[in-house]
Amino acid sequence: MYKIQTLNKISTEGLSAFPRDSYEIASDLPNPDAILVRSADMRQMSFPLTVKAVARAGAGVNNIPVPALTERGVVVFNTPGANANAVKELAILSLLAVSRNIISAAEWVKGLSGDDIEAQAEKGKASFAGPELAGKTLGVIGLGAIGVLIANSAVDLGMRVTGYDPFISVEGAWALNRDVARAESLEALLAKSDYVTIHVPQTPETKGLINTDTIRAMKAGARLINLARGGLVANADVLAALDSGKIAGFVSDFASADLLAHPRVICLPHLGASTPEAEDNCARMAAKQIRDFLETGEIVNSVNFPRTKIDGPVPAAGSRICAANRNVPNMVGQITTILAGARLNIAAMVNQNRADLAYNIIDVESPLQPETIERLCGIDGILSVRVVEKR
Repeated sequence: MYKIQTLNKISTEGLSAFPRDSYEIASDLPNPDAILVRSADMRQMSFPLTVKAVARAGAGVNNIPVPALTERGVVVFNTPGANANAVKELAILSLLAVSRNIISAAEWVKGLSGDDIEAQAEKGKASFAGPELAGKTLGVIGLGAIGVLIANSAVDLGMRVTGYDPFISVEGAWALNRDVARAESLEALLAKSDYVTIHVPQTPETKGLINTDTIRAMKAGARLINLARGGLVANADVLAALDSGKIAGFVSDFASADLLAHPRVICLPHLGASTPEAEDNCARMAAKQIRDFLETGEIVNSVNFPRTKIDGPVPAAGSRICAANRNVPNMVGQITTILAGARLNIAAMVNQNRADLAYNIIDVESPLQPETIERLCGIDGILSVRVVEKR
């Protein structure tokens, strides 16, 4: 029986992907095999040695201590693309809201009183006039699942669209509308964009991506949207640009006291993925990734270990060995030498690496003995060893 601990209220649609005859699911479980989380802060948690995987029902993993878990060989999953449509729709709404002054206009109308509301509204509407999107240029920073959907939708709205992503995937490139232009640099994108929307992960390299220097490269009067991560934008620098008129408006899905006070800022309470459909999609994807990993050893959408899949089911008569290790020379040689010494024939093997880490799935034709597992764990550079048996 596999044990899955949940740290947030997880969609029942997603949890239904776990067969109840082989999985126990609860928010308070001792010694879980895996943890399923949304927004709970795990950075100060103590993790039992039984934990083999953590899956976030969402894209960002800032709430998970990835480096510490990596040192133990724990695989951390996220669910890229599962909430893409929800964020895309909010981005389109944000484009319209920051352009047409919809929110401030609605708030002003609510403050009207008297018997001539219609006349007052008609007289005051000129104060809230704003430009149309058609014919304007949208710059999309980051062309992952979300950025691609937004770029394509903006083309359908009649906008000229430029994208910047030096690390765009093959899948992203195939999905992108052919009318989306490619910017050679971030500065080139900013210089020609009437609207800029950010859709990159927050990393040490991207933190404060929009700052005084990059704002200097922006087209005067541009409007900025950040639905990705709050730390991607230096709020103080954007506020100064709003005061000077360099930036005409800012939508942030990350409310803060300094932003709330500015009349040309629209703050939202992190609504990007707040749809029942997105929550269901994220939970389903996270559950499937945990199941595949626990039951077959395969890795898809991990933020710390490489994608690794192997042809064929778990051996019925033998064993499947799943080993995570540092990506240093002779690791595979040491593993296979130990297996040969135990007279274990390798039926299939996959080794994948990403940067400093590697992951192996090895099918052997006979059951593994405890002493062999112990010898594998004793190899310098091995982070974890797990044996998956057919159930």
